[in-house]
Amino acid sequence: MKEIYKEIIKLSHDEGVSVLATVVRQGGPAPRGVGAKCLLRSDGTMAGSVGGGMLEAKTLDAAREVMKTGRPRRLGFSLKGTDVAETDMLCGGDVEVFLEPVVPSHAVHRALARELERIERRGGMGLLCTVLDTDQWEGGRVPRLFLGSDGRRAGDLDQSGGLERALQERFSPLSTLRRPGIFSLEQDSGTVEVYLEPVSAEPVLYVFGGGHVSRQVVPLAALVGFPVVVVDDREEFADAGQFPEAREVRCMPFGGVMARLPVDVHAFVVIVTRGHLYDKEVLGQALRTEARYIGMIGSRRKRDLIYKRLLEEGFTEEDLARVHSPIGLDIGAETPEEIAVSIVAELIDVRARG
Repeated sequence: MKEIYKEIIKLSHDEGVSVLATVVRQGGPAPRGVGAKCLLRSDGTMAGSVGGGMLEAKTLDAAREVMKTGRPRRLGFSLKGTDVAETDMLCGGDVEVFLEPVVPSHAVHRALARELERIERRGGMGLLCTVLDTDQWEGGRVPRLFLGSDGRRAGDLDQSGGLERALQERFSPLSTLRRPGIFSLEQDSGTVEVYLEPVSAEPVLYVFGGGHVSRQVVPLAALVGFPVVVVDDREEFADAGQFPEAREVRCMPFGGVMARLPVDVHAFVVIVTRGHLYDKEVLGQALRTEARYIGMIGSRRKRDLIYKRLLEEGFTEEDLARVHSPIGLDIGAETPEEIAVSIVAELIDVRARG
């Protein structure tokens, strides 16, 4: 999702009409879930995917029509063979795709792009709201609204403000909505369907330790969308040249390291330092943060020894229950490469659970 919005931001000076296609409803098995997106740019190139095959081909055909007319469309697909009989994509479910015209130079699109860019750069969260009633897009209107958890807003759902009031009454605080979907809201003129999409900064993965396991974890984690920060206390291991895929590589002592890093409720922490002492040092600090994921490498024996020391220092069993250790999914991994696969698989699993 975020990659598509980044593409829209890049087009901010484009006067042409691009089309954003979003899977807004899914019933039963389907190739992509709710929230999947693709962008047909005004020059005919494409980014993202709503599922491939005939479904995507028909979506792109409709998108070209939206590009010409400037009017949004809602497309329904049955994946039982009637809509995709020319392919083997017989998933058996139903999918609805919403296609909306995007003019990056339009004031609303610029304002939304600025807020999404701000969240990506500075953190935070919010809701992106899109009216699905195509009649409300008449006259070049863009009934889309961003509501930030910090009170910031951009765009407009309706001129009367009734929809926005209904939205804020139903979803307050904004964090009550975890997954995107279609919701019915009441306004003076009747019920309106709105697609709501929670947005937040991409969770940063902090990897403590720059050794052989880290060198396998970092490129794989970056490949699946984690911005990665590598931390080691040795200059020769905190070498950006060894981690070209990392967003940042920092050399700093492990003592007090969490106080110097913005490890927040969205952060993922992987502890793969060079020994028990440093793992315990970093783990103790990580447990004092709100990090969403904390994983520590090592055997059960090593884990139990570290846990024993931490309990003696005042941590509780509830604190330790937050830790994934031994780290990674149990797939029988032995080599650094296999261990990296198991770790990143677990990161993906936790991220997907929301």
